[in-house]
Amino acid sequence: MMYFVHSVFNRKKIWQLNLKLKRAFDVLSSGIIIVLLLPLWIVIPIAIKIDSKGPVLFKQKRRTKDGKVFNILKFRSMVLNAENMGAGLFNFENDPRVTKVGCFLRNSSIDELPQLFNILKGDMSVVGPRPCVEYELGEFETLNKRYKKRFQVKAGLTGLAQVKGRNDITWDEKVMWDNRYVDAFKKMGIFIDIRILFESLFKVWGKENIYENKTDVSMDDARAAQIAEEEIIRIAHLPD
Repeated sequence: MMYFVHSVFNRKKIWQLNLKLKRAFDVLSSGIIIVLLLPLWIVIPIAIKIDSKGPVLFKQKRRTKDGKVFNILKFRSMVLNAENMGAGLFNFENDPRVTKVGCFLRNSSIDELPQLFNILKGDMSVVGPRPCVEYELGEFETLNKRYKKRFQVKAGLTGLAQVKGRNDITWDEKVMWDNRYVDAFKKMGIFIDIRILFESLFKVWGKENIYENKTDVSMDDARAAQIAEEEIIRIAHLPD
């Protein structure tokens, strides 16, 4: 009995230490990158304003650790009110809502850079499951255990699911890889974060799996997105 209690106590201490190291890594790395990318914080906003009407930054409610909702920041890459047009939350190839500058930002993943400030604030980590839109998986409280597990850690700028397939894999496959990350982090701590971060760089420069795939290419964007969204919510709420 004493051995069991001691073992649980040690695991808890290791978990807390890993979280502290992860936070230190997040603050240090995001702070350094923000300073190094100073020219981009000037050039990109100017390009966005010249290219299309609307704000420079796109804000959207997303979920992070324990289902907490926060406002994610991105460089705006679509026309105003794009979320309520066409494919909604989905981004298929040749999406007409994407602006000219936005196409470059998405292909290079530069549109994600403002999330460095989300990381600095503490809403996100450099590495972790990508944050889902607040309503993307349906009601958070009624998610099954498998889908809730990914929320044991903070959402990330990149993650194991992005390394393994990004938008080329289904939501269910993303959850599988996200859950494997949670298990790996409990064992390896920030060492798994560092490995995933380096692997992610190759994905960014390789411009791999940027767009989502339709289940039926004969469908228009709006219909394909509707069916995909309904299926995601259905699976996320299947009985454990």
